[in-house]
Amino acid sequence: MKSPRCDRLLLRRWQPSDREPFAELNADPEVTEFLAGPLSISQSNLLAGKIEQHFDKHDFGLWAVEVLGEVSFAGFVGLFIPNFTSHFTPCIEIGWRLARGAWGKGYATEGAKAVLQFGVEQLGINEIVSFTTIKNTRSRRVMEKIGLTHNPEDDFDHPNLPSNHPLLRHVLYRRGQSKVPE
Repeated sequence: MKSPRCDRLLLRRWQPSDREPFAELNADPEVTEFLAGPLSISQSNLLAGKIEQHFDKHDFGLWAVEVLGEVSFAGFVGLFIPNFTSHFTPCIEIGWRLARGAWGKGYATEGAKAVLQFGVEQLGINEIVSFTTIKNTRSRRVMEKIGLTHNPEDDFDHPNLPSNHPLLRHVLYRRGQSKVPE
């Protein structure tokens, strides 16, 4: 299977050795600040398993990020089909989650640009979306840097969060027009 190409990063399928640093990343309250919260080791392993199942089913997914010559696992960046219903689903989402030590170095932007190009050119995806909570300015900047656009009319309440959750309201960014592979 092909994967996106970057200058400083290797985007690859997951290895068993990625599970421990992934669990550490998912337990970090700063990394999970704009998610539902930190994950236990078992929850993190369950998520890693779902990521692998997504690859097996769709031949694309959330690639493990390796910083060449420096870090063997820094997080993930890739494409994923969300498992909830909203006004913009079904869709393909581009997303990322990096360990705090990998922040501020442009890795999320570099990886996301490569993934976006791969999705369009190699997979033939016409529309790719990304979403996050309103206050997640770091991810919103990455979305803008990779050329996604935001229309406030697309903003939504995340259906997997309770109606009183502080992260309920999400912004949606888009590139292109809908076409989700079967």
